[in-house]
Amino acid sequence: MTHTNMTPLEAIESRRSVKHFDSAHQMTDDEIARLIGLAKLAPSSFNMQNYRFVLVRDPELRSQIRAVAWDQSQVTDASLLVILCADLTAHANEPQRYWAHAPQEVQDILVPALTPFYEGKPTLIRDEAMRSTGFAGMTLMLAARGMGYDSCPMIGFDAEAVAKLINLPADHALSFMLAIGKQAKPVWPRGERLPDSEVVIQDRFPT
Repeated sequence: MTHTNMTPLEAIESRRSVKHFDSAHQMTDDEIARLIGLAKLAPSSFNMQNYRFVLVRDPELRSQIRAVAWDQSQVTDASLLVILCADLTAHANEPQRYWAHAPQEVQDILVPALTPFYEGKPTLIRDEAMRSTGFAGMTLMLAARGMGYDSCPMIGFDAEAVAKLINLPADHALSFMLAIGKQAKPVWPRGERLPDSEVVIQDRFPT
């Protein structure tokens, strides 16, 4: 298994969106299991863990996805392709199991509150799906970096076509794809960050 002595801060600072991967490199099952185990530590509302990780390992399916993803090489060349999805019914799917580990008094408060919090609110449900997959995806990217791998989050694809290719259930949402593997070419210099004056607001937006 690949190991580094990288700190969390170094992983954040050195993470880049890599476009070119070593197509000959293969990740071990243990490495993939480790990555998913770390990604599952990401937070989710009410501990629903509504994220779903589709690990695309079939070469033919990868090729079909690449064909509807602007022919981007990382889709087929990366060691691992993860499609991050979310279960839009997680709030109603045996919610007691999300808090089975907690003291009874905590369960008595949270479990009855979970389903009503989302029921009949499709926008909130979808927003939560995007939040959860975002948290999990970022955790996955940083975990990969910490293990000596690089990654590339991707939204450049035909979502409807990909959903059909992976048999995405109607009650699930597709968020984004993530290619993970060994970098094959140097990346471009990092783009300049916008100034704090543009992205940081103190207390409230000006009127």
